Amino acid sequence: MQTITETQPKLKKEINTIQLWSLAVGMVISGEYFGWNYGWQTSGTIGFLFSTLLVTLMYVTFIFSYTELTAAIPKAGGPFSFATRAFGPIGGFIAGFATLVDFLLAMPAIAYALGAYIHFLIPQIPVEQTAISMYVIFIAVNWFGIKEGARISLIVTLLSVGEILLFMGLIVFHFKSDNFFAHNPPTVSFGSIFAGIPFAIWFFVAIEGVAMVAEEVKNPHKTIPRGYISAIITLVILALGIMILSAGVGDWRKLQQIDHPLPEVLAMVFGHESGWTKVFTSLGLFGLIASFHGNTISYSRQIFALARENYLPTQLSFLNRYQTPHWALIAGGLIGVLAIYSGKTDQIIVMSGLGAVVMYAISMVSLLVLRKKEPDLERPYKTPFYPIFPYLALLLALFCTAAISYFYPLLSAIFFGLLFFFLVLFMLFGFKYIKSNIG
Repeated sequence: MQTITETQPKLKKEINTIQLWSLAVGMVISGEYFGWNYGWQTSGTIGFLFSTLLVTLMYVTFIFSYTELTAAIPKAGGPFSFATRAFGPIGGFIAGFATLVDFLLAMPAIAYALGAYIHFLIPQIPVEQTAISMYVIFIAVNWFGIKEGARISLIVTLLSVGEILLFMGLIVFHFKSDNFFAHNPPTVSFGSIFAGIPFAIWFFVAIEGVAMVAEEVKNPHKTIPRGYISAIITLVILALGIMILSAGVGDWRKLQQIDHPLPEVLAMVFGHESGWTKVFTSLGLFGLIASFHGNTISYSRQIFALARENYLPTQLSFLNRYQTPHWALIAGGLIGVLAIYSGKTDQIIVMSGLGAVVMYAISMVSLLVLRKKEPDLERPYKTPFYPIFPYLALLLALFCTAAISYFYPLLSAIFFGLLFFFLVLFMLFGFKYIKSNIG
């Protein structure tokens, strides 16, 4: 089992319960603003509703189970730390790879959506220019430490949740069930439901990132369960409300291929020149900023944790004077900028979702293994309805992995091909070194 020694870099404990809730919701909330609507073009509104309900069940059972691991092993590595403890270095490597794909590819998708929202307001500003600027700004913001970052996250998350509640309040009286059911195929097929899964995952993906800041949480045994459970409840309400109401205000087909669906929903109701439409688009940036900011913290901590245990170059675990892994911030930012120019938003979302569900599966197996392997491990929070919840989350994660692989074979081949390639390199050159440093 790997441990953090006295000579290894350590992160400061600064985060309280409300800040942890804001980070968890903030990491995810951009998924309410864009991305999910691509599911309508694969599944229609009815099929995608079933996709969303299936994915919601996976996330609820997953988070109630994952919280046990996060509270018992509050380390910056998150899934990497859990899998390493359960299976050793190879298990840790696979979990670390999947987690990096999850977070590093979620970032450019969010950055691109930020660019699309600003372009909607000011057409003269190119989308890519804004997307890259976001990386520069939020790497700079997070340079100065988690305490300041958590305060910013709390403010923008509260604004974002309030704005989405306002959005739902503005459109609820314009909802018509005929619009929701219109333009769907006469029957809903399993294929259409399965094809919508990666876009339904986008409603919740990245909530697992709280595990990456667990090392910086005050009183983690109590704070983590409270923050995590309240966050998943918040997100379920927002996701289902936005998806169902948005489909019922007009012709939902106009929304299925754009990166700024919510302003267009308001435009359907009030017109493009309406003050509500313009104000919401401006305020909508807060939700995207909350997620971009939260995911910046998460990807940097995952890179930091992997580097601290020598899975990545050690320099990436160096901390600056503010106890921030600055080289990890920069490295992840460079990868994100490259991704902005290498693929479309829907393709990036599929890849990020695939990394997420693979990581979920490994985490659930880690939970089951550690219950038997380390029965005396202190578990301040225990999974309710154990082992039903982790088994159900595991089965749904494997099902989602299979569905994504079937409907997006090329992207899946790239993901698993890269995983195999880097795993072989790791086993040839890194495995023996890491084994020799396990304490």
